[in-house]
Amino acid sequence: MNAHEMLELWWTVPAGLALLGYGLSLAGLTRAQRAVWAPARISQVHRPAHGASEHPGIPVTVTFQDPSSGREFVRGNAGRHGDSISEAWVGREVTVRYPLGRPERFRVVLHAEDDERGRTAPNCAVVLLLVGLVVHAAVAQGYPWALVGFGALLAVVTAAGPDLRTVRSRDALLSSAVAVPAQVVAVARNVYTDGEGDEIVVHTSVVCFTTHEGTQVTVLVRDGVPEPGRSLGRELTVHYAPSDPAVYTCDLAAERRSNETAVGVIIMLFVAGVAATVVGAALL
Repeated sequence: MNAHEMLELWWTVPAGLALLGYGLSLAGLTRAQRAVWAPARISQVHRPAHGASEHPGIPVTVTFQDPSSGREFVRGNAGRHGDSISEAWVGREVTVRYPLGRPERFRVVLHAEDDERGRTAPNCAVVLLLVGLVVHAAVAQGYPWALVGFGALLAVVTAAGPDLRTVRSRDALLSSAVAVPAQVVAVARNVYTDGEGDEIVVHTSVVCFTTHEGTQVTVLVRDGVPEPGRSLGRELTVHYAPSDPAVYTCDLAAERRSNETAVGVIIMLFVAGVAATVVGAALL
């Protein structure tokens, strides 16, 4: 078999990885399925240091119970154990996962429903396979197939992807938003370097507000605070969803405009994908 024939078999790699991943998932043998998953709650919220990086998130202490032994564990998390937390309050429920018998190696998981079955890796392999097949068809068969493939892929991704559901869900929650006073208690600072070697400084405001139920919430606000680098101590108004304080905004009107724009872009991409598919099919 020569090199060209071997390249023709590229698809076997992502296809094999996907089949292996799904097989392990069905057998219950993925790393995620072999781990212990336990409910946890935030028992303490610590204020981030002024001028520190935003990447560790808001430092919190989580409390969870090992299902097998019944022993309770109280552990700190500041982004070093799993997902960093951008919205924190005492009593917030999260999920932790750890190897069997090793609760000290816990990791906070904010979206456990996406990981418990261990299908993240095979799903990524399927996406790579589909993109590769589209590119291969375009190179081997010409631009009509490229239009069909990329158009169909774009339409499916925009229609079945989570973006539209996320935007609509957030918009629905904020439709009953409650306004409360808030204050910037710290400003996180991160320095990046662009392609030309220049430094870019990004500031993120750390904001505290109290819900009408008396729950104090600390959040990292990445949008909606003018001149965040100079916002320390500033008084703000925060609009939050009563059923989920993690859904909030400092500018309700701008949030609604942003959601409308996002929905419009998704619809345009879907229409463009369908149109490309139809044009490509007509040219075949």
